[in-house]
Amino acid sequence: MAQIILKNLSIDFPVYGSNGRSLKNMAFNALTGGVIAAGANSVQIVRALDEISFECGEGDRVGLMGHNGSGKSTLLRAIAGIYEPTRGSVHVTGSLMSMLTITQGMNADLTGHQNIMLRAALLGVGRKEARRMVDGIVEFSDLGDFIHMPLRTYSSGMAMRLAFSIATSIEADILLMDEWLSVGDQDFSQKAKTRLDAMVSKAKILVLASHNPDLINSLCNRKYTLVHGRITAAA
Repeated sequence: MAQIILKNLSIDFPVYGSNGRSLKNMAFNALTGGVIAAGANSVQIVRALDEISFECGEGDRVGLMGHNGSGKSTLLRAIAGIYEPTRGSVHVTGSLMSMLTITQGMNADLTGHQNIMLRAALLGVGRKEARRMVDGIVEFSDLGDFIHMPLRTYSSGMAMRLAFSIATSIEADILLMDEWLSVGDQDFSQKAKTRLDAMVSKAKILVLASHNPDLINSLCNRKYTLVHGRITAAA
């Protein structure tokens, strides 16, 4: 059973070496996405998430909306286990695929083939299963013989095609996305969209952060609006 349960989730980031009374920090206080508070020893604290609570289960498509700095990406990273709660808890049941940074862990000095094996290992895929994935990834990415060349010889578009092909080759119960992915030229972009649509439809839970209300409304049955790290509206 796939499930996400957040209970009173709060995440604080300390900012060292700052003086809360300075004009510079007063401006920062006004412009930052989070809420700034004073911590111990006058350390400034940015409260990126403040008492977030909700539950979602199989079949849910959850949309996160809000301005830049509202806490959407931080919330996704907390669900993914990248950030630990300062207070409260995050409980996730089921396999999880994070599409937040699909190039994370890739090494420019390794070949495309070696990067497939490396990225698969980082995503928890066994070596035998990763080997079975290689041919499909190479075919989908349209890299041909470049798969045996170092990643540093790739264009940025080629590197993104490889990263996308790897990430979308792994099925998971829960899919986390920070904006909808659009990769490559027109031909590859359409192929990528079809594949991503299929991946989303197979996922038991989708959590998508986006600035596009039309996308959120078309995909999601549950919507949360964040402002300064707090949920201000739910639908």
